[in-house]
Amino acid sequence: MEFQIKERGEYQYIDEGQGEILLLLHGLFGALSNWEEVIAAFSPEYRVIIPLLPIYEMPLTKAGVPGLVSFVAGFVKELKIDEPVTALGNSLGGHVALEYALRYPTQVQRLVLTGSSGLFEDSMGGSFPKRGNYSFVQERVAYTFYDPSVATKELVDEVFGVTNSNAKCLRIISIARSAQRHNLSKDLGRITAPTLLVWGLNDTITPPMVAHEFNRLLVNSELYFLDHCGHAPMMERPHEFNILLDRFLRRTVTQIVTSR
Repeated sequence: MEFQIKERGEYQYIDEGQGEILLLLHGLFGALSNWEEVIAAFSPEYRVIIPLLPIYEMPLTKAGVPGLVSFVAGFVKELKIDEPVTALGNSLGGHVALEYALRYPTQVQRLVLTGSSGLFEDSMGGSFPKRGNYSFVQERVAYTFYDPSVATKELVDEVFGVTNSNAKCLRIISIARSAQRHNLSKDLGRITAPTLLVWGLNDTITPPMVAHEFNRLLVNSELYFLDHCGHAPMMERPHEFNILLDRFLRRTVTQIVTSR
């Protein structure tokens, strides 16, 4: 499915549908297309917005979780989004969503995290992709999923292209190190927004123990596991992911209205 990429100032983004806003944030090696099934399922009833995070282009001095949070804040301001949003994040995107909720608590009414960093992550299977080694990159991308066939040639080619750029690699390393430094274990108790945790039972990058720890530390969270699923449930098990998301959004409407 093709979606129009819009531009406003320095920002590129997808903006589909009308209604309550779902703000979707992709991961370190992610892309707008990672959320394709969520856009298709929810844009008929919600306004689904996905900014393209400037992971490969942002200045090295800002290449980190705080810099990405500031980018998202600037994006929200540029689009003149005044209402609280439901922020969804996968992997690094979940980490950014959590930091955004901590920095701007009145602007986030719900959180949805899947394979989120912020407590622990084994990035790319514990090693960084080697430049010029296509088979190694292919193996590491497949490591993200339970079913290696989800790591399509198009996806592998995209990551391979990234790892062959020194400038992009420097930014990825900087952001990955920043994510490791910004451990949120002492801060998550301050987040009271209803939070949905959807985790792949076979996630090897942020294993199930990480999901349980998020569930323990986030006081208003609920956790669901999807079997035969790795680090990106919205890609590998989109139907099940969307069912859980839909139920969560509908169930928490009253809770959100009451808290205001």
